[in-house]
Amino acid sequence: MAAGLARALMSVIWRARSCLGVALLGTSIGPALAQVDALVTHVGDGDTLYVQWAQEPGRQRAVRLVGIDAPEICQDGGAAAREALQARVLGQPVQLLQRGTDDYGRELAVVTWRGQDLGRWLVEQGLAWSSAVGTQPSPYAMEQSQARDQKRGLFAQSSPEPPWRFRRRHGSCRSLP
Repeated sequence: MAAGLARALMSVIWRARSCLGVALLGTSIGPALAQVDALVTHVGDGDTLYVQWAQEPGRQRAVRLVGIDAPEICQDGGAAAREALQARVLGQPVQLLQRGTDDYGRELAVVTWRGQDLGRWLVEQGLAWSSAVGTQPSPYAMEQSQARDQKRGLFAQSSPEPPWRFRRRHGSCRSLP
């Protein structure tokens, strides 16, 4: 009973901290470089969106949701993560809190839809892992722990393979025959 109450209290504290961080343009993932309004035009996989920025009509950009790692599209759970994200935001306006770019030229951003942090939502559903951001700890560790405890999504499996291990063993899906 006490452990459940403590877990619930920590969840409330983390959610409040996250809401405050988004409001101040700096979540637990670090300070935002800019806030941008965009429209989701395509969902590549469970952690990559393609968007059209409101201020740049006609130009599409790849955006990587920062703080999570979803299964590769050819990996168990990859299609489910993409389909869930697609059902939620395809064709919808979103807000990006930019954090920079990755090695593939994708924008790194905390992406919110109707005030909801999509990375947090994916982890809560058990569709992605929380991952460290640079030297900062994993931002959605509590949500991942809850998804694992409640056996949601990927965590219904006894030993789901994290995407970083899958990529180490197999490479990316693009490199598979």
